Amino acid sequence: DHGLKGGHFAVHTYLTGVKSSDARGMPEGGMSVDQRAAEHVGSRTRFPSLTIGSEDGLHGGCMMSWTRTGTRIPPIPGPRELFRELFVDDTPAARQAASDRIALRESVLDLVQDDARSLQQRVSRADGQKLEEYFDAVRDVENKLTLQRHWQTIPRPRTELSEPTNQGLTRDLPMIYELMALALQTDSTRVATLEIGGSFVASDLGIRQGYHGLSHHGQLPENLELLVQIENYQTEHFARFLDRLTTLRDPDSDGSLLDQTMVLFGSGMGNANAHTNHDLPIILAGGGFRHGEHKSYPVEAARRVPLCNLFVSMLQRFGVETDRFSQATGTLNGLELQSA
Repeated sequence: DHGLKGGHFAVHTYLTGVKSSDARGMPEGGMSVDQRAAEHVGSRTRFPSLTIGSEDGLHGGCMMSWTRTGTRIPPIPGPRELFRELFVDDTPAARQAASDRIALRESVLDLVQDDARSLQQRVSRADGQKLEEYFDAVRDVENKLTLQRHWQTIPRPRTELSEPTNQGLTRDLPMIYELMALALQTDSTRVATLEIGGSFVASDLGIRQGYHGLSHHGQLPENLELLVQIENYQTEHFARFLDRLTTLRDPDSDGSLLDQTMVLFGSGMGNANAHTNHDLPIILAGGGFRHGEHKSYPVEAARRVPLCNLFVSMLQRFGVETDRFSQATGTLNGLELQSA
């Protein structure tokens, strides 16, 4: 885990390892591990990352992905929007309009940077630090504009799938996973996150109680039985996603897409009934690691193993030359690659 407390108000730390209120002093700020990987990918794919989820929820929607400056990345809300991002090209008129918008934004950025640099000579050290954070945000926007301009004229891949409709996250889950698999197969992206949160409607599974309410089960058997039904549904579709990746061949190797893809499944809360954020349940699949075993790590404060150690191992496997991320103390002991 991350050694943090806060219940719902610490769930956003799942992929960052640090609360947003404490992120300023961290080397990566409040960046989530998926965005650190996306920085490494750069412009090699149309989408450095895909963030998929819902804007419904207890605390303002999807809280998975965060930029280096601590900005929450709004999610793609459903399979229809995801399909259009992946497979539907803009019309010539839309491309021209997009090009005009990019040019305008670039001009505005040039102006505000000139003004900010002039101001930088006249402010205090504390305000100077804030300006540096501002410049980081501007550079992030510049990179995105460069990426948009680069991919603007490159056609999207084709697919035999028809455009899906949005039916709510519960019913959409199989299609979202299929589109994620195709996004990886077509190399449209190499980094994707999916948050299953407050928008998961249990009534679509014939369960009258709400998912969030059942997570506060009070150890009542009838609540636990219904909660198991919901989470069985979620994990079954996760397993099918892994199976799907095994059927897709990786174009750059002799193995399957799963062999070349690290898939992390877990939660920012270890016990929703008690609102605790320690001893988090984590599954890691694929990526060429040796699997098929349950690993248990100490949770007491003096011997706690940071979850960010796993993130460092994953980043290194992804090709990022780093030995740190957020609260990490190193790589994760016991995580080994498959023998050749």
